[in-house]
Amino acid sequence: MTSSPIAVAGFFSGTGGIELGLEQTGKFTTAYANEWDKKAAETYALNHGDDHFECKDINEVDFSSLPAVRMLTGGFPCQAFSVAGARQGFNDTKGRGNLFFRIVECAKEKNPDVMLLENVKGLVGHDKGNTFKVILSELDKLGYTTKYQVLNAKDYGNIPQGRERIYIVSFKDKAAAERFEFPEQVELTTKLSDLIDFEGKVADKYYYTQEKYPAIWGLLSAGVSEKGVIYQWRRKYVRENKSGVSPTLTANMGTGGHNVPLVYTEHGIRKLTPRECFNLMGYPQDFKLPEQADSHLYKQAGNAVVVSVIRRIGENVFSALNG
Repeated sequence: MTSSPIAVAGFFSGTGGIELGLEQTGKFTTAYANEWDKKAAETYALNHGDDHFECKDINEVDFSSLPAVRMLTGGFPCQAFSVAGARQGFNDTKGRGNLFFRIVECAKEKNPDVMLLENVKGLVGHDKGNTFKVILSELDKLGYTTKYQVLNAKDYGNIPQGRERIYIVSFKDKAAAERFEFPEQVELTTKLSDLIDFEGKVADKYYYTQEKYPAIWGLLSAGVSEKGVIYQWRRKYVRENKSGVSPTLTANMGTGGHNVPLVYTEHGIRKLTPRECFNLMGYPQDFKLPEQADSHLYKQAGNAVVVSVIRRIGENVFSALNG
């Protein structure tokens, strides 16, 4: 195997977290990326360029026209398998559960050396494990040897967010699969205060006040009172996250209400800003956020992958492919 950068085709790319994590290793290059959501596509193009990018429904992509690649990646839609959704799986009424099979079709066409897939932890146990059995069976039919593991961002990405996701790595070469190991657990040294500004003033729109939220202000002001801690509004009460990390950021942060985590700061109680949410996904400070409504940016952050976890997996994938 050559040690030159490995060409990657990414699907369900969102804002490009998988591509970014792989590229940070210096050992992968993105030859093609696809995302159907126009707002996420705008964020992707702003940071990665659009010369290799296609904003299109994966069902309409002509796989034969894609460049030759050695790796396929994709965080295929998780709503069909998530405990936060209806968990309809392959029978999802919106068709999201079946999009995994488009990855299979692409693999048949491009025959990559390796695939890296990501999804919610709930995928493993969905439908009493039958859904995951189908996924593993499809990969096996293609001639791939697969390894998978649930990794938590706080344990494997040095990011203070409790975010468990399953990572599936499939190799065409069995020997490469045998060489591959998932990263070892690392100490969490990144603090919430490294990623969240508890001292400075942000835009007024992020703050909760009695005037803006009279119905819940009493509970908020009593419950959100300690700096350096993440809180959540749980419909009728305040939940303090005592673990010293952020709860899992979710796509429904973009649906309004009070779904964005809360913090107590020098200037009052406020929700996290979109930038802080991207910080908690391991995106670098120079990652650009476009001029979009916050709702879109919150959704994009919640749908993203933790970049540092992907980077560590990528390092081990490269080593396995190159013996």
